[in-house]
Amino acid sequence: MRSSIKILLACMALLAMAGCAQNPVSGQQDFVMMSEAQEIRFGRDADADVRKQYKVYESAALQDYVNSVGQKIAQHSHRTNLQYHFTVLDSPEVNAFALPGGYVYITRGILAYLNSEAELAAVLGHEIGHVTARHGVRQASASQATGIGMAIASIFVPQINSSNLGQTLASALLSGYGRDHELEADRLGAEYLARTEYDPHAMIEVISTLKNQELLDAEIAKQEGREPRRYHGLFATHPDNDTRLQQVVGESSHLAVANPKVEYTKFLQQIDGLTFNESGDQGVVRNNKFMHVELGIALSFPEDWRVQNLPDKLIAVSQQGDAIIQLQMDKQPSGTPASYARRMAGFGSDSRIEALDINGLPAAIATMPAAMAGMIYFDQRAFIIQCKAKSHEAFNAYRHNMLDTLHSFHELSETERRQARPLIIRLITARAGDTYANLAQHSPLGKAAENYLRLINGSYPQGEPAPGQYIKIVE
Repeated sequence: MRSSIKILLACMALLAMAGCAQNPVSGQQDFVMMSEAQEIRFGRDADADVRKQYKVYESAALQDYVNSVGQKIAQHSHRTNLQYHFTVLDSPEVNAFALPGGYVYITRGILAYLNSEAELAAVLGHEIGHVTARHGVRQASASQATGIGMAIASIFVPQINSSNLGQTLASALLSGYGRDHELEADRLGAEYLARTEYDPHAMIEVISTLKNQELLDAEIAKQEGREPRRYHGLFATHPDNDTRLQQVVGESSHLAVANPKVEYTKFLQQIDGLTFNESGDQGVVRNNKFMHVELGIALSFPEDWRVQNLPDKLIAVSQQGDAIIQLQMDKQPSGTPASYARRMAGFGSDSRIEALDINGLPAAIATMPAAMAGMIYFDQRAFIIQCKAKSHEAFNAYRHNMLDTLHSFHELSETERRQARPLIIRLITARAGDTYANLAQHSPLGKAAENYLRLINGSYPQGEPAPGQYIKIVE
């Protein structure tokens, strides 16, 4: 009982330390449990964690450009006293987020879909809005207060656990702060655009483009068996028809901008050569063929299967979802491929082990009821290809597909090494007669090339390039 009273008193002391602070944007009093100095320290510490999870994009010129645009907007925000940091992350995710204290991040994934400096300024302005309105601090404070309340409750109801502040805030950074806070960030971003002499309606234009990206990528992701890439600040309805978004952006119209800056050419020249989609660090998939330059391997999956490239494994799922092929790697295999296969199948199990040569590499295949597994040795590593089905009937139906995948495993050729390099965005000048359909014929983006080209050029779903116009292609 004595320890419970001590905990209760400690929790009450923490609540007493919490107070109200004036919101830098609204001027109203907000319940917060973090001073500005603590907010800055929190952001600095969390920045180190972000840099452990994400690589920083290796282009000093692009980093400097994004930082220069961000600093201009920050100088016209409600919290000019903060020291802002703008960083481009080497990630194909379509995202941007901000930490408390002025740390703002934008991925190269989202940059590929923007088409002007004004649109870049809109994304950065939105994230600066989260910082100036202290959305992260307010959410963290609410989480802490809930945790303290739960700690008090847990004195009498022990099964209640306190919430994790870091997890709560991380979820908000990646998935958004809720509609009201996202709308406020858009309103503030539009206001900061106008103050910096950009067109505030770039906020609607960029969200419209990103909403189209979300819709198209969701369709393609379903076919490829992966999670779609989406920006956290989007709404369920299309922004062109979102009256509340139109309203909050329209509130900045009183800030007249005689000749608003757009800067199409300047922005496009900055992203010429930008890596598009996967960087190649964990291999690439082209038309269901997996190639990994660092490991020096390649293999092909059935044409209509959905392939998902994860950090620790590669998965292909049949169109009906009743069979799977999975590739994993063991860096320190022992024994022969056949003995490895026997250990994996289980000694004494109802399995058949076949030792063989696959494209000049020592290998073994273990066949079991409704499953098979291949072990292939290359470059002192074991590559394990597991094939499973939901039933004997499904396994028999896909058996040839699975064997074809196993026998397709081979050392990467020089031609494939060139094919496996990361895709990049190139800037070209459209000629008379150019169409996205024609440009798509020479694109490595596969079946979705035409839609992707329209999308990254702001012409989705039916626009065409105009002669003399700068447009982005993917090589």
